[in-house]
Amino acid sequence: MSGVVDTTHRAAIESALATLDLETKVRLLTGQDYWRLPAVPEIGLANLTMSDGPIGVRGVRWSPDHPSIALPSPTALAATWDPALSLLAGRVLGQECRARGIHILLAPTVNLHRSPLAGRHFECYSEDPLLTAEIGLGYVAGLQQQGVGAQVKHYVANDSETERFTVDVRVSERALRELYLVPFERIVAAGVWSLMAAYNGVNGAPMTEQDDLVNGLLKGEWGFDGAVVSDWTAARTTVPTANGGLDVVMPAFAAPWGDKLLAAVRAGDVAEELIDDKVRRILLLAGRVGAWDRVAPAVPDSEVTTGLDLDGAAREIATRSFVLARNADVLPLDAGALRRVAVFGALADDARIQGGGSARVLPRHIISPLAGLTAALPDTEVVYAVGADPRPELAAATGLEWTPVTTTLRDAAGTALYESSIDAADVRWMGELPDGVDPAAAATVEISATFTPSVTGTHQLAANGFGDLVFQVGGETLLDEPVYWTGDDPLTTAFLTPVERRFPIEAVAGKPVEVVLTHRIYPGRHGFVTLTLGHGRPVADDETLLAEAARVAAEADVAVVVVGTTEEVESEGFDRTTLALPGRQDELVARVAAANPRTVVVVNAGSPVLMPWVDDVAAVLLTWFPGQEAGAALADVLLGVAEPGGRLPTTWPRAMADLPVLSTTPTDGTLTYAEDVLIGYRGWTAEPLFPFGHGLGYTTWSWDSLTVEDGSAVVTVRNTGARAGREVVQVYVGPTTAGGPVRPARWLAGFAGVTAEPGEAVTVRIPLPERTFQVWADGGWQTVPGGYRVEAAASVTDPKLTATVDL
Repeated sequence: MSGVVDTTHRAAIESALATLDLETKVRLLTGQDYWRLPAVPEIGLANLTMSDGPIGVRGVRWSPDHPSIALPSPTALAATWDPALSLLAGRVLGQECRARGIHILLAPTVNLHRSPLAGRHFECYSEDPLLTAEIGLGYVAGLQQQGVGAQVKHYVANDSETERFTVDVRVSERALRELYLVPFERIVAAGVWSLMAAYNGVNGAPMTEQDDLVNGLLKGEWGFDGAVVSDWTAARTTVPTANGGLDVVMPAFAAPWGDKLLAAVRAGDVAEELIDDKVRRILLLAGRVGAWDRVAPAVPDSEVTTGLDLDGAAREIATRSFVLARNADVLPLDAGALRRVAVFGALADDARIQGGGSARVLPRHIISPLAGLTAALPDTEVVYAVGADPRPELAAATGLEWTPVTTTLRDAAGTALYESSIDAADVRWMGELPDGVDPAAAATVEISATFTPSVTGTHQLAANGFGDLVFQVGGETLLDEPVYWTGDDPLTTAFLTPVERRFPIEAVAGKPVEVVLTHRIYPGRHGFVTLTLGHGRPVADDETLLAEAARVAAEADVAVVVVGTTEEVESEGFDRTTLALPGRQDELVARVAAANPRTVVVVNAGSPVLMPWVDDVAAVLLTWFPGQEAGAALADVLLGVAEPGGRLPTTWPRAMADLPVLSTTPTDGTLTYAEDVLIGYRGWTAEPLFPFGHGLGYTTWSWDSLTVEDGSAVVTVRNTGARAGREVVQVYVGPTTAGGPVRPARWLAGFAGVTAEPGEAVTVRIPLPERTFQVWADGGWQTVPGGYRVEAAASVTDPKLTATVDL
């Protein structure tokens, strides 16, 4: 992952720059549309095209006939504690980008898990800056090895969603340097090609106007030569953003540059030399990714990897990310001894594979936990009972009752401009219409289907969307009106939290009903569409469902309960208000566990949840948002085909009151990081439910030796179990000498994953760089003299071996 630019490239930049007039240079700095920068054909510059990540590549247009891979969530990727798997994820997404003509992927997100209430927690890696940096480095390297630019984000202290456009984060320089800036610093040093400036402010100035942190630190001290791009609509001023280090404003609409920036340059408020520097960075980025024909791209086509097994990668990452948090000798299950397996929970059938937000993708397919277990156990009876449904809104209509489901774009006369079959009645996009569709002609988008119910009774149908909606069932119009939800965040309003209108209908089994949901497109507003046709079958009341679950559980050899969060709870655009599972899922677990002592709980959430039942169940498996291969990976782990390889990238609490940092709510527009450097495990005083770094496997290990030599911790571990396995050797360092600056009891200094056959010993050398023993003080890095404890550990609270060093 190199940021090196040869003299030929530099010379080409200067030659091209000399031919551009001021108007063209300024035009280059603002999005042409939602995802592209303008082309300048006279110098051979093509459009620079960007797309959201981080788990897939949505692309610039809505295209249901070209779905994207859906990898596990970033928290899952971090839970692998394996930079090589992160590299694989980056390479997979790089291959996807190249297939879609994407030059820059807006990922990874390397903000920290300051509070588990943060709504976008699932899109970040860890509460620890070192682990975040290592996983982020692998991801960026994988992308850029494919010739696709990564755009690391959101710089900086963008760690929560409440008042996210305007909040001013007050944080000490020490906390910034030792925690929040570390992943950015490491990834910039490794040669990332672009960076995104966050919505929020830091210490009194918006990040899009941050002279100190952008011009001074990022471009000056760190020597970043890439382009700094605004988060979408984050730039709201002209002169302050131009002088504050921003290079590109995105997207086109509501952009404060263009003619205003041109006027500011002519008035002398912004130096033309500054405009030239921004253009140089864009040309450098375009050259690296192959969008400028005057220079060779950073990665020749001959070095790009193609033919990667996308589904296989998604399955491997998911399997390796699952954290076995508790196991009372019930896992792995013996498939040959299973007569009946009972599966419970709405999320077992309707898998939550990704978090809510602007980065949502349409996957190639989804394997639910129920489908995965059923396929993996052909000789076992797999029974299902919902038990409890936490979803406040109806799921998108899908399955054999809804065949086919079609989406159609029409003009004002009703003529079809585009038509495609979709698996589920859910249409969302930000960007452009499909190829060949004239945006000026598009008047409506509709979802239509023939509903043939399998059971007679009262079914619930729902129109879910934003804008002017028309909902027709069996030829009768049930809804024809604008549907809006007001709020301060237009993206959240329009895209992340559409409004549901629900209608009960009486349906007869086998009798088809035509259903059409239509969204009228306002002129010029085709770039934002969210439309879902929801369906809920006739169901019993909650008490009946819970009682049925207990009965089914009692008759099974093992009970698997899938619980988790919903898109209305855990999503971009808002923070969580509680860590409790939504709905009556806790009660479902309790009733199933009381009926069957062999109860395995699968937690399908991107961030920590409370588990009041944890001591009453046989096993707890944390699967995060596991991506499209969710059910296949789950079956692999539960049945012992693969070992759960994950370790916790963040601490899970027993109670919310135990958390060192909880609130994400600003006061008078300001959010103060009063905890300073004591976030995550660094600030814990209570005993957590599951500590940072925790995770069980299917074998056992002895920790044989630890020495500190030549600036490294040298650790030997041995597999003492009966099957091959993987352990993550974690090394923590903490002071033994009293006094000095406030520091945590210990902090992660390094780690290494090891695999071994039964009886095999493995030795790893984990570097302890100078920064391990330093703090930021008096404007620089200072080594704190004294004694230090070096621990080889299975988690932050489970040291196995200890050595000491003196500085």
